[in-house]
Amino acid sequence: MKATLLLSHPRAAYFIGPQSLILLRQHLSISRISPPFLSVPEDQHSKIISLHPIGMVPHKRRIVGTSLKMYFDLHRTQEYIEGIAKLDKDAQEVDVDLFVIPDFLSVCTAVEILKDTNVMVGVQDSYWEDAGAHTGEVSPLNIKQAGASLVELGHAERRARFGETDETTARKVTAATRNGLTPLVCIGEKERGASASQSVGTAIAECEKQVKAILAAAPDDSDLILAYEPVWAIGAAKPADADHVVYVTKAIRHMVANRKGRTRILYGGSAGPGTYKALADGVDGLFLGRFAHDLQNLKRVIEEVGRGK
Repeated sequence: MKATLLLSHPRAAYFIGPQSLILLRQHLSISRISPPFLSVPEDQHSKIISLHPIGMVPHKRRIVGTSLKMYFDLHRTQEYIEGIAKLDKDAQEVDVDLFVIPDFLSVCTAVEILKDTNVMVGVQDSYWEDAGAHTGEVSPLNIKQAGASLVELGHAERRARFGETDETTARKVTAATRNGLTPLVCIGEKERGASASQSVGTAIAECEKQVKAILAAAPDDSDLILAYEPVWAIGAAKPADADHVVYVTKAIRHMVANRKGRTRILYGGSAGPGTYKALADGVDGLFLGRFAHDLQNLKRVIEEVGRGK
């Protein structure tokens, strides 16, 4: 059975169950959202529905990358980056953008190793000022001069351990774009709802606040990457299921639909073989963790993302 919904207001209905329609009017308030008709296939056994905006598709160029966090020493990092360089050809053959985010001390080494490739180098954080008496911080101006092109911001670990907020993340987004860097901003809800539909509603409400702050901070024509991962799923015995991720990332795509600049949406949670296939309706690629620290695993993911569904 199908139900077709006319979304006549930005605060729209996204979910339907076998017995009722759940309206999220109290959640979605970003004025930029102007969704079209939705053709919604309803599964009588499902608690929530698939979201299929007519005419809306993910951005064409898919993207895969990983952060090394603080797992490797300098020697191991260099070896890994050299391996990444060899995967550049694989990525280009399947039209996938590839990036790596090493520790700060390895950024210049990574830039040098990857200078003749298409691989983008990122950093794991940056400050909101270009210069000054800011002990321990890293200038986005210097990051740009070092040759990096991406800045990871707002990661859940930094929010939890260092007190970062949507406000400080937004200030860093502004500084990054001011210096010609692409922000890769991590977003996701902290709490899980009691049911599948409540979990999605909670996720969209919280992500909306985060996205709203990012959109206010980034120039409308700037390049932007959003990496979605529910915080409650980090390290959990059971990760977020694919349906949850797809529903939420499709809603996020509505939030950014009217931006002039390119906005790509990634899944930033645990991944493995088949992950992208399960999430392809909602995301433009994957932001991988330790799974990708094995280069053969990363190669398989690149090939899978390149094939699409």
